[in-house]
Amino acid sequence: MDEGESVGSGAGESAGESKLPSVALLVFVQAAVSAASLVVEIVAGRMLAPYLGMSLYTWTSVIAVVLAGFSAGHWAGGLIAETKPGRALRLTAWSMAGAALTAAGATFILRWSAGPVIGGFGHPIASIAVLTMLAFFPPSFFAGIPAPVLAHVAVAAQPNRSGRALGAMFAASAIGAIAGTLAAGFLFISWLGSTGTLATVTAVYALLAALLFIAARQAGASKATVSALAAAVLPVGLAALALVQPDPCTRESDYFCIRVIDVADDMGEPARLMVLDHLGHGIAVRDNPQRLGTPHAAMLDMLARMRAPRDGFSAFFIGGGSYSVPRAWAENGVPAEITVAEIDPAVTEVAQKDFWFDPAGVDIRSMDARLALAADPTRHDVIVGDAFTDIAVPAHLVTREFFRLVSERLTDDGVYLMNVIDHADGLRALAAITRTLRTVFPVVEIWAEPNPVGADERLVFIVLAGRTMSPLSAVTGPAAEFIRAARLSPGAVDALVARLDPPLLSDDYAPIDRLMARFD
Repeated sequence: MDEGESVGSGAGESAGESKLPSVALLVFVQAAVSAASLVVEIVAGRMLAPYLGMSLYTWTSVIAVVLAGFSAGHWAGGLIAETKPGRALRLTAWSMAGAALTAAGATFILRWSAGPVIGGFGHPIASIAVLTMLAFFPPSFFAGIPAPVLAHVAVAAQPNRSGRALGAMFAASAIGAIAGTLAAGFLFISWLGSTGTLATVTAVYALLAALLFIAARQAGASKATVSALAAAVLPVGLAALALVQPDPCTRESDYFCIRVIDVADDMGEPARLMVLDHLGHGIAVRDNPQRLGTPHAAMLDMLARMRAPRDGFSAFFIGGGSYSVPRAWAENGVPAEITVAEIDPAVTEVAQKDFWFDPAGVDIRSMDARLALAADPTRHDVIVGDAFTDIAVPAHLVTREFFRLVSERLTDDGVYLMNVIDHADGLRALAAITRTLRTVFPVVEIWAEPNPVGADERLVFIVLAGRTMSPLSAVTGPAAEFIRAARLSPGAVDALVARLDPPLLSDDYAPIDRLMARFD
């Protein structure tokens, strides 16, 4: 009885004073909803990056949460679709208003909840999952409601061509999803930034809500002009408010949320810290370039110069960041030919503008380091790998195949230095990288600051690989920090690898994200 009443009422409305919207209009609305919802999915990862970084776990959580939202929305939409077409379209219009409001509010939810969530859970994966759920499940839920409703109305509007109507609706959903993905990745985020992109999505949802309110009125729904106007205006106002809030990024590029933070008070002189997404990558001191500020930069500098086989040595840097070490070498007269592969040209531009880096005399290649090394047969005396973070690690830069490429690009007495960050009570990533390097290089050393830290701390290591042992077992940097680096004994390195029995990392299997994560 209910089903017959629903279908019959739709047919009656189309034959009387009210009529159902055309399939063409429904196809357009579905395509627009799908496009906007996929833009939200893509932008979600970028918006989480300043708080949690970009990693396999971030994208896994985003995809899972968005799909869960769509699924719940589809189920709710199926219930709505069983009502009269006018009422179903009106409720769907309200769902679009809900999508607009929650999409606009995602910026505020992230900013208000990130601190309590990250501090409260501690565990990075739990923090990622919870924060993603809070910010991006609601807009995905509301965006999932229209599909079954619009498909049901399309069939009712063309009962004699229901198969074609359904096919058109499914095709519109897929095409819209493709368009939204491409637009977000290649256009919107680059042009508008994450907040601007989300504001655009909010406006689209609000327009769709208004369009569906009109269609609902034509299909026999009761008039609700004030409510419809509020449903469109309120989310747009919230999105506008988000746009005028302070941007967490100094500059948002195609790759990173880049932040420039003044650390003069900490350093005692003019200095700045570069943060890419959520992790500090380097400190530059304006009047004292040789003061590198971070332990990993100081150790890379000391070990590279210690192992350089000659004056005028050739150095290749994997990752530029704040360009602190190349700047220190250039301004302190270290005789070196420097090449830097920094995939993000915006990072290089920020280093020049805000970190006092002069690119004169430095060969900068704005491309992936592995591609840069593979494309140029030049052999270097020192290759420095500084693209490692805490939970987001470029997997293709830690594999046996990549290390073989590094070996081929080193001179006979050259060395490879790699910055590795790992948990003191885990060290699984460190062990796996060491084991993998040992399949390529006859000598693999681990260097670290000799100062003890708590078991829950992240430790910074420099892994050195080459063909001969280093002549020293400890080195000390210049004032003001006098950072000291000590080499672990070969026996300690052997024991570490044997105890943890880590996997061999290859292009086919490199679970570096799992090795870095803490599941306990």
